Amino acid sequence: MKLSDKMQVSSAVVSREVGEETMLLDLGSGTYFGLDPVGAQFWQLLEEGKSGLEARDILASEYDVPVEQLTSDLEALLEMLTTNRLVAPA
Repeated sequence: MKLSDKMQVSSAVVSREVGEETMLLDLGSGTYFGLDPVGAQFWQLLEEGKSGLEARDILASEYDVPVEQLTSDLEALLEMLTTNRLVAPA
């Protein structure tokens, strides 16, 4: 899945902040996933209905990182989220 693809967050996922990390719980499988602060912010933006590209642009404006690197990192995260059925194509 690419950032330009339409996607939706699974309704079977609950997220909670735990210290510096955000934990995602897949209610269907009972599996936990941990996100660092940038990953957590990406997740929150997706939950708010932002597209992957909109979320990337918001993060790019807040962090001093080349857009190409941020895109690559977010697509890797998105691949993990998709593989684990936390995010699906819309």
